[in-house]
Parts: sequence; C-alpha cells; structure tokens
Amino acid sequence: MGIAHAKLSASGSHRWLNCPGSVQAEQGKPDSRSTFAEEGTAAHELAELVLTQGGSAFDWEGYQLPENNAFTVTRDMAGNVQEYVDYVKGLGGVQMYEERVDFSPWVPEGFGTSDAICIVGDTLHAVDLKYGKGLRVDAEQNTQGLLYALGAVNEYGAFYEFERVVIAIVQPRLDHISEWEISRSDLMRWADWIKERADLAASGKGERVPGEKQCRWCKAKATCDALEKYTHDIIATDFEHLDDMQSPDAIEAERLSRIIAAKPLIVSWLDAVEAHARDMLESGESVPGYKLVEGRSIRQWSDAEQAERTLVELLGDEAHERKLLSVAKAEKALGKKRAEEIAELVVKPAGKPTMVPESDKRQPIGTTSSDFDEFDA
Repeated sequence: MGIAHAKLSASGSHRWLNCPGSVQAEQGKPDSRSTFAEEGTAAHELAELVLTQGGSAFDWEGYQLPENNAFTVTRDMAGNVQEYVDYVKGLGGVQMYEERVDFSPWVPEGFGTSDAICIVGDTLHAVDLKYGKGLRVDAEQNTQGLLYALGAVNEYGAFYEFERVVIAIVQPRLDHISEWEISRSDLMRWADWIKERADLAASGKGERVPGEKQCRWCKAKATCDALEKYTHDIIATDFEHLDDMQSPDAIEAERLSRIIAAKPLIVSWLDAVEAHARDMLESGESVPGYKLVEGRSIRQWSDAEQAERTLVELLGDEAHERKLLSVAKAEKALGKKRAEEIAELVVKPAGKPTMVPESDKRQPIGTTSSDFDEFDA
C-alpha cells in the first residue's frame, strides 16, 4: 500500500472543490494521524490480504498484520472487514484491489488509490471501504468515489466497454451500504466541471469559502481569517463586540435557524483554535492570558495483577464488580440464532426528542390535528 499523497487528492476533494483557497492555506501544515486513522489503515490492509490471498478475515484473528504492527486483528475487525470482502466478491466480474488510478487529465497531478474496482458487463463499480463509525457517508454524488471512477475510466476505458458507473460506500461498523449510479456520459460531463474547479484550486488564487463539509478536516482551520469572519458574522451580526450580544430569547426565529445550522462548524473552529494555542504553548511560544499546568489525574494501580491478588485476599468476592451485559453485547455474545431467545426480554423506549434539520428523513413528533381527531372519536 503506497504512502504518496496527491496535492488535490480524491479523499480531500470535498474540501478543495468547495473551498479552492484551502489548498494554498494548507501548504506547510503538518499532517496528523489519529489512532482511528491507523485502525482504518489496518482494516484496509486486512481487506486487501483477504481479497488477494483468499480465505477469510477471521483467519487473521489474533495476528498482527505484515505492514502494520500497531494493531492486532480482533474478532470485531475481522467481522467488519469480512462484510466488505463479501460485498466486493459478490459483485463478480473483473476485479482490482487497492488500485492506483490516475485522473490527472482533469485534476492537476491527480491520482488516488481505489479500494476496489470491479467491471461487471457494461458496469464499472468503484467501491470504497469506510471503516470509521463517527460519520455516515453516502454514495450519492460522492466526489471521492466519482474521482476514483473517473480515474478507472482513464485507465481501463480503452480496454472495457462499460456505459454505467456505480459508486458504492461500504461502512460495516454502521451497518451501512450505499450505492449510487451515474451514466458514463454524465460522469464525463461532471469531469468538465471538476476540471475548472481543480485548476482554480491548483492555481493558488482560489478564495476561501467556509463551510462545515470543507472545514471539517482542514489543517488551516485554526488560523483561517475567512472562517473567523464567518463565525463572527453568524454570532454577532449587528454587534461590534461579542459582549454586546442580545439574549437568545430576543433573536428572531429565522436568525436562530442560521445560528443553529452553523453550530457544528463554529464549535469545530473553536476546538481547532484551542488546539493550536495549546500546541504553541507546548512548543515554548506564548499565548497572552494562558499557560500550561498539570491537569487533573486519577489514581491507579501500579501493578494491577498484584492489586487483584491482594484485594481478593482482603475482600473476597467483593473485590470484583459485576454488571449485566447490555442488549447489544448480549446479542453479539449469543450470535444471531441464539439472540432470538432473548428477543421477548428487549424493549426499546421512545427516544428523547432531538432537534434536527427539516431534511432529516425521520418523521416529526408532537401534537398534530390527527391526534385531536383520534381523541374526539
């Protein structure tokens, strides 16, 4: 699995397409790798091994992967990866895994690694494994998938006749598979549009356009003047200082709606600013009004095994706490077939009312005229 990264990458396309100025802004900013990202890399490596070498993901349970010593394959990881493997294998046709594709005819120096490319009859499938479970990803108009498909057309279009393209997102930890189809001709029309956006982003002259999607993982978020201005305009429109803000009770409903919609972006910006200030302090720079101190610490056993032996000696059975398994953990431990034996013991109470955008597909709750009709009856 390669480590090269394109300046205008497919995975970052949601950012540079919506905010062309972010490419220039991110230059020189260090990359950060989280434990979650490393776990995702391990899952992709396991998937590639199983797809290319055969067998099952469960064959690797308890083993460390050849290229990734940070993670030992757990039963959970094996099960999740196997779902993706089964989906890909089920497509049939000509299959290529972890394939580097070149979409540079439309995006300057553009290339990426597609998790799976499957050509089945007149259809090209571009399949992407998403191992994360924090954010649900859909295939419809997914620019990363579209760029991988475009690269596949560039690489294999002369050898295979396909008229349809299916973008697929497999997100096993959320039990989510999303598919979206586009014709090859529509994909090529989309390519003309993306070429204009990519050229603008690569030129270094694109403007910065704040937004939740493009700012989420932007490395320049903490020092972005455009995002700071956007935040101020949303919160403090009509006010010279934040201290002068009126009570929320006095804000009209339409403006309340705009502020609530911007909350995720504003909070993520504030978090990024705080992290940037902490990094400055840790590197010896000063941030007026702030300093580093030792945080709160919780006592722990210096030797857990020795502590367990001593406590059992002193307290007997009271040395250990016992807690009933949750429904989800019990079902997992029992397996699908035996889980039916506890079905009658499970209830799902109504969830706490949650405010969501009107675009959310769930039905609204609350009193309606039909409630009164039913009462009268």
